[in-house]
Amino acid sequence: QVQLVESGGGLVQPGGSLRLSCGGSGLSLDDYAIGWFRQVPGKEREGISCASSSDGSTYYANSVKGRFIISRDDRKNMVYLQMNSLKSEDTARYYCAATPTPYWCGGLEILDFGSWGQGTQVTVSS
Repeated sequence: QVQLVESGGGLVQPGGSLRLSCGGSGLSLDDYAIGWFRQVPGKEREGISCASSSDGSTYYANSVKGRFIISRDDRKNMVYLQMNSLKSEDTARYYCAATPTPYWCGGLEILDFGSWGQGTQVTVSS
């Protein structure tokens, strides 16, 4: 059974940092491009970052560029999202998702991703 599990969410003050983790079971993440998405109730799910496994390229939405860093540790079957300089507008539920490689992360589309985790809540508030 293919499963992705996110962890690392929580409550953080504005300006703080969190590192989200995405672990895979039943699949080797090095066979997949991994995307991070987030969703606020009542709004569409937003693609914010992606890491390819085929060429090592990454993608960041403008809303997180310069603050978030995606990284992969394929030996541990994990993908991480380091979130720095967090803002209140980063409050959302964060999901990781997988799509088979090769995949061009620059064309990040939600519908391209077939395997999803359950998400982890990130709340940025003082």
